Amino acid sequence: MSSNTKPHDVDVIVIGLGPGGEAAAGQLAEAGLNVVGIEAGLVGGECPYWGCIPSKMMIRAANALAEVNRVEGLAGSASATPDWAPVARRIREQATDNWNDQVAVDRFVGKGGTFVRGYGTITGPGQVEVNGDHYRAAKGVIVATGTMAAVPPIPGLDGTPYWTNHEIVQTETLPESLIVLGGGAIGSELAQVMSRFGVDVTVIEGLDRLLPQNEPEAGQVLADVFEAEGITVHTGQFAQEIRYENDQFSVHLPDGTVATADKLLVAAGRKTFLKELGVEAIGIDPESRFLSTDGNQQVQDGLWAVGDIAGDGLFTHLAIRQADVAAADILGKPIEPLNLDAMSAVTFTDPEVGAVGLTEAAARGAGVNVAVATKPVAHTARGWLHASGNEGFIKLVVDVDNQILVGATSVGPVGGEVLGMLSLAMHAKIPISTLKSMIYAYPTFHKGVEDTLNELG
Repeated sequence: MSSNTKPHDVDVIVIGLGPGGEAAAGQLAEAGLNVVGIEAGLVGGECPYWGCIPSKMMIRAANALAEVNRVEGLAGSASATPDWAPVARRIREQATDNWNDQVAVDRFVGKGGTFVRGYGTITGPGQVEVNGDHYRAAKGVIVATGTMAAVPPIPGLDGTPYWTNHEIVQTETLPESLIVLGGGAIGSELAQVMSRFGVDVTVIEGLDRLLPQNEPEAGQVLADVFEAEGITVHTGQFAQEIRYENDQFSVHLPDGTVATADKLLVAAGRKTFLKELGVEAIGIDPESRFLSTDGNQQVQDGLWAVGDIAGDGLFTHLAIRQADVAAADILGKPIEPLNLDAMSAVTFTDPEVGAVGLTEAAARGAGVNVAVATKPVAHTARGWLHASGNEGFIKLVVDVDNQILVGATSVGPVGGEVLGMLSLAMHAKIPISTLKSMIYAYPTFHKGVEDTLNELG
């Protein structure tokens, strides 16, 4: 800091106003602290503009088309003509007039916060520079800078007009064909949406299955559904080379396959940018990917981290909960600590894939004495009644010694909703005997949990 530059003294500086940063900054400002919130992009972050909200609008529309196709054999016949225009229009309307965050800025300022548009750089303990101005925080700094789409160093990719989740969400016209690099949650969700709107879709996943962070059975169910819907899937192969010629992408795979399409969506994970944040000034390795935190989200004295940058999971719901914890710590208020053992997440494909806790393989790798039970959704009463579109299963991973769940997966038409009771069971460490003694409404999808428990014997 220049000796002739007087810093602005405040209580708290929040760098990054995505879901977690905005929540923490807002709480602290409402508590009467002098809070400066710094954001170079849009206040609210990825979720409302390019992530969970617009993508679920896309998914809702695509699923409606799929339901029309399921009328055959259930209720007569019906047909629908896909039209992307109302989807694109709805996304733009919810994104506040073409990705304008003034409403979100006003919301934060209305709580008493000071908003600064720009890139914040840490210059020392409790000190941040933005746009040439210097701020000094008496209580501390919260880092909530999130992540951005990671672009793998594939020969030929750099310089091509590839899409990330931003471009595909903002598009007003759909291509005839699309290659999706990455078969994780984002890639799988968007691949299915595009396919249901008539795009010829190919998914390339370098690992051995779709949704590689989930149970293998989940990836297999989704692969079978994709095949039935006409989506081409290549797994176990990383792209070797990418070419872009005559407005066409071609992706070359190790087995000699060459996939071609009009557009290429890169959905190969997310990356952080600690070096650009200036963490070296406070003794943190700038090559680190995440900031390690304690139970109060504190990285070091006077520094907290919430959201993706904390490395516990790239989820909006986690970021907001972490914001609660960090704000409470700064305000000196007690709060229930996070229970990361019961972390839940949903991939909003059709069928939905909900998961909480450990996979079977992870539990065994951790030395847990495991019992496993699985029940296909189609073999439950509600699944059988549902008929077309009833793919999925419920899988429970049980700690035999302690007789509690350590992991669960719910795949099905409402897999994310069924996951709710399984997440509660894990969070509260409800004994298996108690879960078995419950009265489950019939015929519901969640009654499949009871059916699965009965498989344990």
